[in-house]
Amino acid sequence: MARTTSNMLPLGTKAPDFNLVNTVDDTLISLDEAKGLNATLVMFICNHCPFVIHVNAQLSQLAKDYVSKGINCIAISSNDVENYPQDGPELMKQHAIDNDYIFPYLYDQTQDIAKAYKAACTPDFYVFDGDLKLVYRGQLDDSRPGNGIDLTGKDIRDTFDNLLKDKPISEEQKPSIGCNIKWK
Repeated sequence: MARTTSNMLPLGTKAPDFNLVNTVDDTLISLDEAKGLNATLVMFICNHCPFVIHVNAQLSQLAKDYVSKGINCIAISSNDVENYPQDGPELMKQHAIDNDYIFPYLYDQTQDIAKAYKAACTPDFYVFDGDLKLVYRGQLDDSRPGNGIDLTGKDIRDTFDNLLKDKPISEEQKPSIGCNIKWK
């Protein structure tokens, strides 16, 4: 499996807007509609990447743990479905159901949104504060497929907790590592 790292979008960047189809219910969803009151996690994922498969349960649990605290999660798949049909919208819907996602799983058919976020890999994570300013980008935690480190979501959980307590966000932010986004 290829190992690609995040591009590390500059902190303070305003979240690029979008209006994408939620594959779970076939509705159009904008960033403004999906954002959280206190924070928003935008993550670029896909169905088939072993790095995403490794973290799916934690993504589902993370959303459930923080939605009542005004933090929403949004997943986006930008992969080229012509060459990677397993990442197509129909299978995205089933993937979301199978993994108990309570967040929208959006399809970026043109790949414009991935480019706007400078996303490079799956998974790629971006945490924005209540004003949609980037405060964290990088890894979920140190766990990777096969490295034996427990999957906890620590890096993003710490970011969420610090935002909620109005504490500074750690400047030590490690890039995410995963499969490259499958560009057209």
